[in-house]
Amino acid sequence: MKPEKLDPSLALTGDALAEVAGASILLDADLRIVVASPHVRALLGFDVPPGELAPKVLCGTAPKRPVAEALVAGKPVLATIDVPRAVGPDRRITVRSLPLGTADHRSGFLLLLSDAGIADEEGPVLFHGMWTQDAGMKRMFRIVERVAEDDVTVLVRGETGAGKELVARALHELSPRHQGPFVAINCAALPETLLESELFGHARGSFTGAVKDTLGLVQKAHKGTLFLDEVAEMPLPLQAKLLRVIETRTVIPVGARDPIPVDVRFVSATHRALRKEVEAGRFRADLMYRLRVIPIFLPPLRERPGDIRLLCDKLIEEFNATRRRRIEHVSPAALEVLLRYDFPGNVRELKNVLQYAYAIGDGPILLHSDLPPELFETPAETVVLNTPTTASPPGDLDPDTARILRALERTGGSRERAAQLLGMSRVTLWRRMRELGIQR
Repeated sequence: MKPEKLDPSLALTGDALAEVAGASILLDADLRIVVASPHVRALLGFDVPPGELAPKVLCGTAPKRPVAEALVAGKPVLATIDVPRAVGPDRRITVRSLPLGTADHRSGFLLLLSDAGIADEEGPVLFHGMWTQDAGMKRMFRIVERVAEDDVTVLVRGETGAGKELVARALHELSPRHQGPFVAINCAALPETLLESELFGHARGSFTGAVKDTLGLVQKAHKGTLFLDEVAEMPLPLQAKLLRVIETRTVIPVGARDPIPVDVRFVSATHRALRKEVEAGRFRADLMYRLRVIPIFLPPLRERPGDIRLLCDKLIEEFNATRRRRIEHVSPAALEVLLRYDFPGNVRELKNVLQYAYAIGDGPILLHSDLPPELFETPAETVVLNTPTTASPPGDLDPDTARILRALERTGGSRERAAQLLGMSRVTLWRRMRELGIQR
């Protein structure tokens, strides 16, 4: 039996919900369904007709009914539930509710739905401050757990902003040294003379301003872990001194004579390939072998796009507690931009992007217009015409074709920005390009 045709105004409301909120359901004050966006049927596998009670449709007779209980109480909810009437493996969905109106006069709810995968699949995990659902990251976590127990030097290889210090802290917290100090330094942040004093300490009178004996970070990390971030940036003379500390387990402060015993585990990190640095003469081979006993590779964010939505949700949950703006949902258009972007700055850049969105935008939905301009600055794409007009001068082109080509040229090949420039939707632009024989 075909579903009853929607009233045109409700159909328009459903299309608007789909554009802004994806799979979503609008409820009235009595918790009855007013309209569902077209994506809901694709997500659930069955029609959601207007007039039905949402708790009955979503929760059925399930013993645990967090969504139904929250809706009846008039409270917001975020819950993962089994898909009702699911055929085959037990699929799950995440339901987030947005109360509409005021606390004194609740006019209804907006329900935001998203796919949460198969019930028996291992879902997202939190590992020492790192959220992921990526299989590669989970393998890396298992390596960290195994390596942490052995008191050997570890080199963490990963791009800027990927979370190398979090991996180093996890190694420390899971190790027998967890009750000792965790001391970190960025080797690229200080000039050579200051870096030497910071690392190894100095004796009184060793230079102007050295009015007392000062412990270096190596001594401060005694019985604990010393994390050397961006170790490939360390100057060669200091590399020799660091090698001696690792080999002798003693340190000689600047201006001092007597070696001081230290008990430190060294964990280093770099975004460079140390072997190539050795070949270029910028890094000592003997130090590389000392530091790279156990290499751990941290995948960049662009290689685990499935984590972008997860990290967005977790960061938004964190920011909502402290920001003036409260975001309840990421619009499909904004999510598409985030998923398409390479994030050269990795998780740190994603965090900055969301902070920008909190400051620039308003309201409970993060829109694509809230995102920084650089996310739309994609490399220019080659535009090809399938029609014989390819060789024609611009003045001889079909007016619509010329207009679209000019817009694509002005936006560096970005169809999304070209559509905005032309005053049409991205889908309409794509359809016109196909009709006119214009390909990316």
